[in-house]
Amino acid sequence: MIPLLTGIDRDHGLRSGLTGYLAAVSAAVGVGAESCTVDLDDPASAYVALDLRLPGHPGRDTALLWDERHGWALAMETHSGEDLLVLAYLGDELVPAPARVRGFVAAIRAAGGASGEAVPPDLGADRGDLPARLLRHRRGAWTTAPFLAEAG
Repeated sequence: MIPLLTGIDRDHGLRSGLTGYLAAVSAAVGVGAESCTVDLDDPASAYVALDLRLPGHPGRDTALLWDERHGWALAMETHSGEDLLVLAYLGDELVPAPARVRGFVAAIRAAGGASGEAVPPDLGADRGDLPARLLRHRRGAWTTAPFLAEAG
C-alpha cells in the first residue's frame, strides 16, 4: 500500500501555508517578504525583521518570531550575538489574522516596549492541522511566496 498523503505532501502544505501566511503578516506590519525566514524543522518557526527601534534600546533591532508551539512574539536583538530577547508574546491564538499581529506590534511601539515578564503560552496544535490553519490567511499572490528565505 502507498499512503495518499506522504511526508513530502505534508511538508509542501506546511511550506506553502507558512510562506503565504508570512507574506500576509509581513505586509501587514509594513515590511517586505525579504525580511522573512522560515524553518520547517520541528517545531516549525519563522522570523520577520522589523523596522522598529524601541526608545529604551535605540541601537537594537527588533523582530517578530513565530513558532508552532507559542505563536507570535516580539523580540529584540542582543549586542552579544546571543539568542534574541523575547519582550512579549501575542498569546491566545496560534495563527491570528495578520491585522491582529499588526495591532500587537503597534501596541508595543505605542508603549515604548513591553512591560512585565514574557511568558510563552502553550498554543501547540496537531501538526497535521497546521497547514490548513495557515492557508486560511494567505491571499492569491502569496500562495507560494518563493522569495521567502528558508533557514537551514
